[in-house]
Amino acid sequence: MRRCIQLARLAEGSTYPNPMVGSIIVYKGKIIGEGYHERAGKPHAEINAINSVEDKSVLEESEIFVSLEPCAHFGRTPPCALRLAEIKFKRVIIGCTDPNEKVAGKGIEILRAAGISVTQGILEEECRELNRRFFTYHQKRRPYIVLKWAQSSDGFIDQNHQPYQIGNAFTKQMVHRMRAEEQAILVGKNTAINDNPSLTVREVAGRNPVRILLDTKLAVAENFKVFNDEAPTLVFNSVKNDERGSVRFIKTESLNLDEIIEELYNNEIQSVMVEGGGQILGDFIRRNLWDEAVNIKRPDLQLHSGTPAPDFPFSPLKTEIFGNNTVEFYRNK
Repeated sequence: MRRCIQLARLAEGSTYPNPMVGSIIVYKGKIIGEGYHERAGKPHAEINAINSVEDKSVLEESEIFVSLEPCAHFGRTPPCALRLAEIKFKRVIIGCTDPNEKVAGKGIEILRAAGISVTQGILEEECRELNRRFFTYHQKRRPYIVLKWAQSSDGFIDQNHQPYQIGNAFTKQMVHRMRAEEQAILVGKNTAINDNPSLTVREVAGRNPVRILLDTKLAVAENFKVFNDEAPTLVFNSVKNDERGSVRFIKTESLNLDEIIEELYNNEIQSVMVEGGGQILGDFIRRNLWDEAVNIKRPDLQLHSGTPAPDFPFSPLKTEIFGNNTVEFYRNK
């Protein structure tokens, strides 16, 4: 099962809205096939593992391991559970059940109805952790939310409301890796205007996240980088519904977080990295709407004035040092 998890991670950030899944096939104690789900619309992990086996005649006497319950519904691809039942594997070993109501035990039922032995709950916590975004989306009916900010030793995130480079080359690369792992990235109008960020992935290989802009009165000019064609952009506002190229304007009565989170859920956004502004970060923190947080600090830097860092009265899960940056990692339990 650890190998299944390793395989699944090869597609980290690329499978949305699907989960990351890895699978191996074992015959007489030897791995004879393996595969993982690469991206939505492509074959699932179990099918790739089956296709990788040279001698298909031994499949019926083999065991197949998969990190997540085989799917039981028709989507872009046929149900994997039906394919496994058709082959009649000797045994199917599953890391954890699928929280998606379209599956949620139905895949296991199909396998057992076909007379196949099913073992489940192997490295279950590790398998759930692998797809914590997917589980949060389906069980809590909201995106998985990651907060990120950088601050000086005296508690400011900028200087005189102008951007200041607090992170170094190491943490900059880390942030871009985080962007590639999450499905979307969210900022407010002040961050968009003051920093003019592109909100794309540049320092590492990876896909660009969907950009989410909160801009009540549409104050951000359309020549700003957040509106370029490098990634799709959703603009939450109180003025209009519209769609032009890669930019979609979503009108809401008020930009309250409940309404925004519901819209993101309805748009199948499974994870969001909140990277903008003390006010927006503070709103998420006060509402306890976060799952992970990353705080980049620079102990040797004092800015003396600017936008205060959000009040965050929690203890870090771990702390790491990258050059002149100290990075605190948090989990909301």
